[in-house]
Amino acid sequence: MTERVKGFPAFGKGVRHARSWWGRAWSQAVEDTSLDQAPLRQGRKYAHAGLVGTITVSPGLLSATVYDTEDTYHTTVRLTPFTDAEWRRFLGQVAAKAGHLAALLDREMPRELAEAADDAGVRLLPGIGDLDPECTCPGWELPCRHAAALCHQASWLLDADPWVLLLLRGRAQDEVVAGARPAAGVRAVDAFAAPPADLPDDPPPAEPGPLPEFEPVDGLDVEALALLVADAAAKARDLLLTGRLPVLDERRDAIRMAAGHPGLAARLPASAREVAAWRQGGPVGLEVLEEPWTPAKADAHRAHAAWREADLPEAAVWRNRWTVRDRQVRYGRDGRWYPYRARSGGWEPAGSAGRDPAAALTDTD
Repeated sequence: MTERVKGFPAFGKGVRHARSWWGRAWSQAVEDTSLDQAPLRQGRKYAHAGLVGTITVSPGLLSATVYDTEDTYHTTVRLTPFTDAEWRRFLGQVAAKAGHLAALLDREMPRELAEAADDAGVRLLPGIGDLDPECTCPGWELPCRHAAALCHQASWLLDADPWVLLLLRGRAQDEVVAGARPAAGVRAVDAFAAPPADLPDDPPPAEPGPLPEFEPVDGLDVEALALLVADAAAKARDLLLTGRLPVLDERRDAIRMAAGHPGLAARLPASAREVAAWRQGGPVGLEVLEEPWTPAKADAHRAHAAWREADLPEAAVWRNRWTVRDRQVRYGRDGRWYPYRARSGGWEPAGSAGRDPAAALTDTD
């Protein structure tokens, strides 16, 4: 029988923050639910001080002992589990794309999966008022500092393992995997690993004859079909070699195909800027094009040090973007610099991304 209760050892002292988008969404739900920020700030201090004991997770319930200066309290946070009907809809979304289950098994929560579940009427992540904290302390705040500490550490658990969220919603990992996989068929990895079967004896050779000729069906774009077949073969090869494929939504997959197959570019909804950004750095390059972000202090310090060491001209710095007149380099989350050039009233990818900011800035020429 599947065990739907899981315990996690206490975190030691140390300042941590949720880094994944789903971990941050959990933290945001806690903040949005609270009417008073003071207990949240105190709860974060308790969490960083390691005052939360072993956390137990079961369907609909987080619980832990939280230690305070004057006493020890039992704290819980409730989240409504999915109904059977909601689980059927959610598992249907997981099974809709093979990449969804592969990402979950790799401890990643695809944003596309959460959005598809929302569209199916199943809200995976908690919203305002979905988290119901309780504590044996005399405090009246909702949440109190002890429940806030538990919620803060729960975001760390979710960061490392999104299956914790699915367990809170009612089912353990093996149940989700079994429900999301088709009942019949053979996985590509299993088929590749199986020993070859014996083939029957060859029949006598037949007299060669003329090869049949087929006319393509009306409206069939043979060139596009050939490129799609080549793309599918390349993805199958990567899946066999690595056991996984990147999880992309429909728009990003169209950009990927346009970047890799110029013959398809005119048929796909991808702009020249998007294609150029993908060629610079794949998904990270596209993110650099579309979303400015603020590097952590350590990353920003390394970036400034690399800039000074390269003796580059003074730049106007805004978040991850460094601008020198009509040239710009953008610092990516992968630690590389992405060159850009001002053209037609906007910034266009120009050149190749790399670890050296001087080379990237020169590449804009």
